[in-house]
Amino acid sequence: MHVQAGHPSPWFQLIPIAIILVVLTLRMRRLTRERPLKIEWLWVVPALYVVIAGVTFWNLPPSPMTWAVAFAALLAGAALGWQRGRMMHIKVNPETHEISQRGSLAAMAFIIVLVLIRTGARNAESLGIPGVHFDVMAMTDVLIAFALGMLTMQRVEMFLRARRLLEEARAA
Repeated sequence: MHVQAGHPSPWFQLIPIAIILVVLTLRMRRLTRERPLKIEWLWVVPALYVVIAGVTFWNLPPSPMTWAVAFAALLAGAALGWQRGRMMHIKVNPETHEISQRGSLAAMAFIIVLVLIRTGARNAESLGIPGVHFDVMAMTDVLIAFALGMLTMQRVEMFLRARRLLEEARAA
């Protein structure tokens, strides 16, 4: 098979998909295990992501149209993040009041669907789907905003629910 310079072999496009599948397989194995949930640390990931998003938007400010779409993506991410947070299993040990969490298959399936949509959108133009063209920088800005909304609201929902469950366990 002859490949022209500048056009990677279609087989190279399968490498990221294989890596994603391996990571998701390993993650699925860990879903059934309960892990301690430290609600006082739930703010860390959103705070780090706010810094990353802020630096990204500061260094290369989006166009006004991209800002509008990114804001809509932030809101959509927040709504989906809240739903994903609701899918996480959280329980409080009634004797020790330790909080634990366990991922759900629905939450993992949710992430898989998002990854597939993103991969499909990113590769639509290279796959030759007619009429599809993406501004890569704008798409990146929109995905950063979406992820910020999703990561933040997932953890907000988990924090509020864990705190409520902890208060109920202490009252019992």
